Amino acid sequence: MGLKEFTRDDPIFVNEAVLRDNYRPEELVERDAELSEYQEALRPVINAAPPKNIFLYGQTGVGKTLATRLVLNQLLSDQENYDDLNIEVVNLNCKSASSSYQVSVDLVNQFRDTTEKIPSTGYASSQVYQMLWNHINDLDATHLLVVLDEIDSIGNDDDILYELPRANDNESVDDTLVGVIGISNDFTFRDNLSARVKDSLCDEEIHFPPYDANQLRNILKQRATNAFRDGVLDGDTIPLCSAFSAQESGSARQALKLLYKAGDLARTRDDSEVGESYVREARDLIEKGKVQDELESLPTQSQLTLFSLLQLESEGKTPCKRSDIYERYQVVADLVSSDIVSDRTIHDRISQLRLKGFIQHDERNDGIHGGSYYLYSLDIRQEIVENALQQSNARVSDLFES
Repeated sequence: MGLKEFTRDDPIFVNEAVLRDNYRPEELVERDAELSEYQEALRPVINAAPPKNIFLYGQTGVGKTLATRLVLNQLLSDQENYDDLNIEVVNLNCKSASSSYQVSVDLVNQFRDTTEKIPSTGYASSQVYQMLWNHINDLDATHLLVVLDEIDSIGNDDDILYELPRANDNESVDDTLVGVIGISNDFTFRDNLSARVKDSLCDEEIHFPPYDANQLRNILKQRATNAFRDGVLDGDTIPLCSAFSAQESGSARQALKLLYKAGDLARTRDDSEVGESYVREARDLIEKGKVQDELESLPTQSQLTLFSLLQLESEGKTPCKRSDIYERYQVVADLVSSDIVSDRTIHDRISQLRLKGFIQHDERNDGIHGGSYYLYSLDIRQEIVENALQQSNARVSDLFES
């Protein structure tokens, strides 16, 4: 049959880009309360006062990063009304960083040309911080706001979150008032911060809760208006996408991905309507693909941890405590002759798996004698985890046979 001609004839989409991850909308729907709280937290800056340090937390896809972009753009625009302000913003996504040292190096390199960037190793921490203070002192700015997105990537090494908020108090930076905006996808990250960091960083905390089904429906309707041709969406399509996404994650990003995939399936099959069946098929394809891609990128110890929880779930022993997962992990690791790591390391692996959407937890409190603790269970269907694990790692796949 050969190749067909590429044409712009599209029975489904007018502008599919508005449903993609890299689309940057000019407004944030269903987040009026959080945006208002955010602007209030930044009010001292427009008053030429020292900024508050702000900590944003909530799972992925709930508007934290978009809210930050919109609010800071408004702030930078409004500063033009005042002659005594010169506000600078530095944005850094910490996803690829694993320590405060790496974050500090990346911040230094934000101020440098390509030919002058420093390597990720080879300097003492004190030297890197001094380079950073020098760059900030060289700014002709009244305020510097440092946005650290996905700051939970640094784990327990939170020194940068102490040094930056206290840069003025410690007289490391003189004329430029420094404020930090930390953004975390991990609810537990702020709980694990050291006491000195909590005192420095968390002047203002803003929680972005998951979207509910009605909120997701409004978000999808807004995007769908510009994305799809008139009449191609069945009346149940958006409500079903919203319901699935609210139930599974409360993430607008996932809801948009589901709606886009459903439309893409209809287009591939030359259908003129995006109906419920396409939503259900898209849901299965996205979930399987997400799990497979994520699992392939996980280290073996994380895969063994997930397999341990999968076993406990199949035996009806979940929700379970972290100690139960670790006890089973030790057996599983021994079966494949893997090094058995510490309970603390497995705790970090569980946190990583939870962040990626494989595991969910519920907090329990047994009062003054039992204290509070978390119970863990799978957050995706067992058969999808089984299939993905069997395909991702030969060592782990042997466990299913044994």
